[in-house]
Amino acid sequence: MGTEIENLQAVLQEDPSNFQARRELSILLANNGFNEEALSNLEYLTKYFPEDAEIWYNIGILQEKIKKPEKAKESYLKAIEISPQDDFLYNLGEVLVELKEWDDAIEAFKIVLKNDPQDGNCYFNLGLCYYNKEEINLATDNFQKAIELNPKDIYALFYLGYIYQNNGLTNFAIENYNKVLELSPDYSWAYFNLASIAYKNNNLEEAKRYLSKTIEFNETDIEAYKLLTKICIKENEIEEIISLLQTRIKKEENGDLYYMLSQVYKILGEKPQYIHCLEMALKNGFTLSYEHKIVKQELEIAKRQNNLEEKSIEEYDSESDYEDLDEEDYKEEDDDDYDEDDEDFEDDEDDYDDDEEE
Repeated sequence: MGTEIENLQAVLQEDPSNFQARRELSILLANNGFNEEALSNLEYLTKYFPEDAEIWYNIGILQEKIKKPEKAKESYLKAIEISPQDDFLYNLGEVLVELKEWDDAIEAFKIVLKNDPQDGNCYFNLGLCYYNKEEINLATDNFQKAIELNPKDIYALFYLGYIYQNNGLTNFAIENYNKVLELSPDYSWAYFNLASIAYKNNNLEEAKRYLSKTIEFNETDIEAYKLLTKICIKENEIEEIISLLQTRIKKEENGDLYYMLSQVYKILGEKPQYIHCLEMALKNGFTLSYEHKIVKQELEIAKRQNNLEEKSIEEYDSESDYEDLDEEDYKEEDDDDYDEDDEDFEDDEDDYDDDEEE
């Protein structure tokens, strides 16, 4: 394949106006992942063939691949203006979904369905648009139609399950998620949503199993770690969750992971680790979804309490100077004075306990 590309490039060096060679080169470059170079060649061709709809369509595809959806939208619209083909309209609809221009996307998919009423992908995309517009009944109808036309559409099955879950139709939701997993056993979001249902029903062991599968297939799913942390705290499986969070942090420092770990150390009363993890959570602020202001306040309170505790211990040490006196000095201490010092120590100890409870 590399030789073919090199041969066509050599042809164009000798004759830049060889448009057929440039078309073929663009296709080969695109198929081999050289999207920028392929795009450059197609844009060159538009100077000579501005009314070639296929060129504009392929330019749109490449612009999508290099993450320029606005540009892709313009190219698809240009292709449709020249020749309103279903493929052009469908791709326009998809890029409009990416741009969250729901109404225009709906319009594009409906035009495609007029010409091909059996296009299940269009029904799925319509369902997605209506779902994001919070028109849930229309979303449900379109997801169901997509599944009717293609029972193996895991995305329509998943979204329909999610709608059922949010509407309290738990059994239907579970049924849909299980269908998703039959078709795609590594679909981590289905495992997570099954875990959420189990957790809500207080089936903690079942929820843990589903969360373990979630993390097995998507170890970056922070929401799974959050829910698993809650469960492990409830089940008093502290060492297990500490090990899991620390292992993940070694692979990827993450603000949310540090914050979760801080809460585990807080429960254990491990003040230095608790404070350190709060500091690291704020240091990794870009990945901290918890409100930063609240985390900062928590850190300030933790440090203040820790300083008070240290001060309380220092005061106790200074009041214990009698231990450093020689035997003669000690004998000269009055019994009443010693009892008074002892009472002072007890008061300090009570203060320490109060600080810790806060």
